Amino acid sequence: MTSSVDTRTVTVTVRYFAGAKAAAGRGSEPMTVPAGTTIAALVEAVASDHGEALVKVLAASSFLLDGTAVHSRDEVLADGAVLDVLPPFAGG
Repeated sequence: MTSSVDTRTVTVTVRYFAGAKAAAGRGSEPMTVPAGTTIAALVEAVASDHGEALVKVLAASSFLLDGTAVHSRDEVLADGAVLDVLPPFAGG
């Protein structure tokens, strides 16, 4: 009997803006994750990779997936997707 473990992966580009960029120490990065990964799981992975400063920013951030506002972090990521991390902005 053979196992049918899914070993496929998808690559998602995470782009950081403003305070998220400062906390991550970069403007963007590719993340390779298992197929079926949700936005929530990707955000958790990003947080564990970059430490407490980014964890705090991510908790207050909103997200765009391929240019569309994210309303549910349960959405599954497709290969080639772009996730924008948008921390709260001040201004007037």
